[in-house]
Amino acid sequence: MYKKKLFLFGFISAAVLVVALTSVSFSAYITKENLRQSETAQSLLSEHQKLSSISYRLFKQLTDELIFGRNANQALVRNKQKLIEESLSIIRELEVVQRNDLGPAITQGSVEDTDELEMLIDEIISEFNAIIAMNDSTPLRQQARLQRLLEFTIDNKFREAINAAVSRQSNVVSATNSRIEALNAATVWFSVILCVLVGPFIVFGCIWLFNQLYQPLTLIDSGTQIIASGNYTFRLPENLDQEFHSLVQSLNQLAGKMAEHEKQEEVMRTQLQIEVDQRTSELTEANRQLTLIDARRKQFIADISHELRTPLTVIRGEAQVTLRQNDPAMEDYRAALQTVLDQVVGLSVLVDDLLLLARAEINQLRLLVEDIDVVDVIESQLEQWQRKMPLRTFSLEKGGLQESTLSIAADEQRLRQIVTILLDNATRYSEPDSAIDVLLSATVEAIKIQVKDYGSGISPADLQYIFERFVRFKPRTDGAGLGLSIARALVEAHHGEIRAESEQGQGSVFTVVIPRQRPI
Repeated sequence: MYKKKLFLFGFISAAVLVVALTSVSFSAYITKENLRQSETAQSLLSEHQKLSSISYRLFKQLTDELIFGRNANQALVRNKQKLIEESLSIIRELEVVQRNDLGPAITQGSVEDTDELEMLIDEIISEFNAIIAMNDSTPLRQQARLQRLLEFTIDNKFREAINAAVSRQSNVVSATNSRIEALNAATVWFSVILCVLVGPFIVFGCIWLFNQLYQPLTLIDSGTQIIASGNYTFRLPENLDQEFHSLVQSLNQLAGKMAEHEKQEEVMRTQLQIEVDQRTSELTEANRQLTLIDARRKQFIADISHELRTPLTVIRGEAQVTLRQNDPAMEDYRAALQTVLDQVVGLSVLVDDLLLLARAEINQLRLLVEDIDVVDVIESQLEQWQRKMPLRTFSLEKGGLQESTLSIAADEQRLRQIVTILLDNATRYSEPDSAIDVLLSATVEAIKIQVKDYGSGISPADLQYIFERFVRFKPRTDGAGLGLSIARALVEAHHGEIRAESEQGQGSVFTVVIPRQRPI
């Protein structure tokens, strides 16, 4: 309903605006044409006045030639004649334009009189030339032909002709200006009348539209304020104009949804409190884990200090004892140097392990990748450990492998180091006569190496820290606790993964998975 009212008001307003704009455009066009015609008339009047001035100057110069001789002003005469020709040419062009614009009635006689004026000027110039050519010695005052030329032809006939042309053109200019003033007056009155007629319509139309719009807007405003205050049970009436019906329905639906959201907010607040409590518990546990890690870090510092202090103490003691001897034998020197060498080698191994881990952390661990036989690497390692520990049984099981060789792209030295670390770890945490089993399997994409021992196993609380640095679950065990950390760094450098599974009293299984082809 309100849309129809608005369309009606808009259509009438647009029609009035179109009429007004059309009138203004038409008036502007007519004004432009009148101004152009007035400019043409004014220019033509100026050219007539200019022609009059040039002609009289030419006549004066011709008169001077009679007085002072034939060649007195020839250059000036020719210049004035040229200016007269140019002025007559401009006058003819402007008179044609003016006649086309204003019509023959207003410009009657202008084009024709110009031809007569040109003939009269030519006649006067010819008469001057004829008198000059006669070379009459009679005083100028007594020459009847010259007197007739000056008094009758120039003073009367030429003056009347040029004055008539100027007067006629002045009338044209006045008529054109009068038309412009009349048009301006008509435009002003038309604008006044249009404002008088349209103004009240616009005012009353706006008041009518405002009244039609104000009541529903006031009702909607008060309703939205009630809903905004928190009263989500309030509903706006839906009997307003059709244009406001969808808005009212949306506001009522919004109030209903806000009521539902208020209920959900309470539920979510309770749930959020539960989640906050849970996260707090998790943070507490994380803090406990960090405290435990910090304690282990301190323990590691103490251990590494001990690991470094012991060989250094031995080295210093051997050196001091040897130096205190008055005349030590060669065997004493050799024994001291051997002890020092053994301790330095141990220190070098520890430093190399720490350096390897540091390079792995900054992604600067370089591998010499080549195609190697995994079966050959593992078998050679097991043979070495079997000779080293004859009381144990080291076995290799090739799960589902049909080939005697298994080729992968890896660093052979680092792969041997991984296997050595896993076998060393298995022997450390199991009985001296227990077996160590190695299971080797493969797919198209990767190989899997599993090392199983039958020791006491690892508790679930300790299992998550098994690959951390300086972790040793038996304080008296040899080593700094870096082996599994190094193994993990080397496996990850091969873009693989390592994991540990253990049951207390059942032993542990360490699994290494390495891609067969190094990723590009």
